[in-house]
Amino acid sequence: MTEHASTAMSTVEPDRIEQLDQHLGNAIDAVNQVVLDKRDQIHLAFSALLAGGHLLVEDLPGVGKTTLAHAMAEVIGGQWHRIQFTSDLLPADILGVSIWSRQQEQFEFRPGPVFANVVLADEINRATPRTQSALLEAMAEGQVSIDSQTHQLPRPFFVIGTQNPLDLAGTYALPDSQLDRFLLKISLGYPDPSFERALLVEPDRRELLNQVTTQLNVDELIELIHLTNQLHISDPVLDYIQALVQATRTHPAIQAGLSPRAAIALVRVSRAFAKVSGMAYVLPDHVKHVFPALASHRLQCKPNAGQSDDVVGQILVNTPID
Repeated sequence: MTEHASTAMSTVEPDRIEQLDQHLGNAIDAVNQVVLDKRDQIHLAFSALLAGGHLLVEDLPGVGKTTLAHAMAEVIGGQWHRIQFTSDLLPADILGVSIWSRQQEQFEFRPGPVFANVVLADEINRATPRTQSALLEAMAEGQVSIDSQTHQLPRPFFVIGTQNPLDLAGTYALPDSQLDRFLLKISLGYPDPSFERALLVEPDRRELLNQVTTQLNVDELIELIHLTNQLHISDPVLDYIQALVQATRTHPAIQAGLSPRAAIALVRVSRAFAKVSGMAYVLPDHVKHVFPALASHRLQCKPNAGQSDDVVGQILVNTPID
């Protein structure tokens, strides 16, 4: 561990770290009680949160995408807003608008729903590309610019986007620049039959959502994000990360490999997954676990070269851990 990281960690009392870890575990457990049989995806979702990134959930309608996003918003303290994306949604509906005030004799900015700690962008790919791009600056910079004025967003700022597969009617592909702003992309899939039976006999998920309470306030979340950024990551693990990134750049099926920004993101989210897993340092297994969710939506395969998910799996198999 570097001297700087060691000094930063020493400023937080062990009892405080244990308390924060307990609150994080309670938040994860609360979401697990609502979204059954998806513990791995929930861990990845919280990893995106602790890494300071954003999360994209893609799957068929009705498998729990919005429920997962709603449950995470409930357990996180602070303000949250849900934006239902539709084909007639305008950028001003997301960002806000300046309105002339007769009393002040000047324009006043009325913030849109993006001004929240957690934003649920539901069915984001049902809006037009122009509206989708309204989120780009917010997700990348934590601010929005309207009428030549810059407005800072609250901290922390976490976007959970849900989208349906592109072969469904009325959907628009997210631009590559915006896909890159989502740190991780996950899918939920159908539940195991035993858990699906529980869904049939237990109370409606909406009732359970109403019972979810805040487990992490904003200050605690900021502390956890800071602690996550200080987790130790050894040189061999960094070598492994570089090897994976380089493999995406040389694989014959991939048009363009992962960028340096994606490599930095892989370090961040590996630390976050280690934190969610209760570890104080990053293991190669943590990197392997998050790599598909980070890489698949950033990579484009050449025509007739297969799916990016399959290529990412090949890279993991063929890249040794020294």
